[in-house]
Amino acid sequence: MRFSSNNISSVGRLLGLAGLVPFMGLAALSFMVSPAQRPAVIFSLLAYSATIISFLGAIHWGLTMVENLPSTQQLIWGVVPSLLAWVSLMVQGESGLLLVAAALLLCLAIDYRIYPHFGLHHWLGLRLTLSMVATVSVVLPALHGLGLLS
Repeated sequence: MRFSSNNISSVGRLLGLAGLVPFMGLAALSFMVSPAQRPAVIFSLLAYSATIISFLGAIHWGLTMVENLPSTQQLIWGVVPSLLAWVSLMVQGESGLLLVAAALLLCLAIDYRIYPHFGLHHWLGLRLTLSMVATVSVVLPALHGLGLLS
C-alpha cells in the first residue's frame, strides 16, 4: 500500500524533534554529573534509547498491518529492534549504549530500504536527522565512559 500524502505534518516533525531532548539532555548530563551519579544517567539514556528503538520496530508492524499481503520478513524485522533494545538493557553501561547506536543505524538503513515501498520517502530526511542526533547522543557518553573521549 502506498500512502498518498507527501508531506510530514508539523505535529509529526515537532514531536520527532522533541524526542531528541532526552537524548541530548541525558548525553550532556552524563558529562556533568559526578562519577557516582553517572551510572544512573547512563541507564536513563539507555532506557530511553531502548524505548525509541522498540518504537522504530513497531512502525514496521503498523506498515505491514495496512498491506493487503503482509510481509513475513517485515513482521520479523519489526521485532528485531525490540530484541536489540532488550539486550542493550541487559548489557547496560557503555557497551549497551554502543549496541543502541548500532541498532539506531540499522533501523535507519532498513527504513531507507522499506519506506519508499510505502511512498514514505519524504520521511527519510527527518529520520536521518533524528537518527544521527540520537546516535551521537549515545556514542559520545559511551566513548567518554570508556576513556576514549575526555
